[in-house]
Parts: sequence; structure tokens; C-alpha cells
Amino acid sequence: MQMMIKPYLLLSMLCLLVAACSPVRVLDVEADEGFRLSNYKTFDFYEVETSGVELEPYAPHFDQVKQEVTQQLERRGLSRSSTQPDLKINLGVVVAEKVQTRETNILTDPPFYMGQRRYTWKSEEIEVRRYQQGTLSQHLVDNARNELVWQGAAEGVVPDDNSAKLQKQIREGLHKLIQQIPQ
Repeated sequence: MQMMIKPYLLLSMLCLLVAACSPVRVLDVEADEGFRLSNYKTFDFYEVETSGVELEPYAPHFDQVKQEVTQQLERRGLSRSSTQPDLKINLGVVVAEKVQTRETNILTDPPFYMGQRRYTWKSEEIEVRRYQQGTLSQHLVDNARNELVWQGAAEGVVPDDNSAKLQKQIREGLHKLIQQIPQ
């Protein structure tokens, strides 16, 4: 008996695989009760203060983050206005160095010894690599009431020296994050 896979089933499995392999994930979103983006017409950004020597290489990409947020919100019906916007957007970026480790195992990492067999062996953590992990937080503030109405965060591994890949991650990550805002 031969099994046939329907094209739409194959396509949906491929979409799930691509989504599972996405380099960016949304951490958390929270909205005020009754908040809807459609209740607002205009937005603008809070002035940004950058600090930390570690963020200097990523400063040019922060402008791309603002441009991408602008494009995403404009697609959802808002327009950017610097005079009395309905929503003010606060963006925060944190880039931290992380260490990936693995634990040794007596079955896969047997000890090397010569001569007498008096030894002890214990499991230990071995550093595999170091990498940069970036977290972007976004806060939407109702400008008239000066109250936070929605917040969300996304994170992903920052690619090493590949700004095309980083730009793609920024675009995909912000798309995922902004899709979480109730329309």
C-alpha cells in the first residue's frame, strides 16, 4: 500500500518547520483590558538614550528597528506624527553575551588514563561557544493618559558580523511582535 501525501499537508508541515526554526521568538506580550490598536490614529517614538560600549556596534541597526516598527504600524492603519501623537512608543534593546555549555557524560566522554586505575570522574560543564543574545522590548503608551497600554518583548541570537542576516531577523522579529498587538 503506497501512502500519498497531499500537497496542502506538505505545505503546512513545511510552514511549521520554518516557524519552529525561526531565529527570533516572542517572549511575552501584555495588553490593557479593552486595548485595541484601531482606537488610535497616530504614533511617535520616545527619544532614545543609548548607553554602554557594547551597544555601539548595534547603534546603526536601532534606526532600522524604528523604521521597521513604523512600517509595521503604518500597515496596520496608523500614521507617524511628531505633534501630539495618540501613542508613544518606547523601545529598549539589550545585547548580552551568553555562554553555551554542555555536560560531560561517562558514556560519551570516557576518561583517558594510563597505568594505575585509581581515578575519579565527575560530570562537568564544558564551554561550547560564546554568542550575543539580543532582547527588544516595546511599550505602547497612551499619550493623553500617559499610561502603558501594551508591552511585548522578543529575543534572538545576534548573528556574528552579518548585517544582512541581522536585518532579516529584525524584520521578522518585529513582524512577529507587532502581530501580537490586538487590532
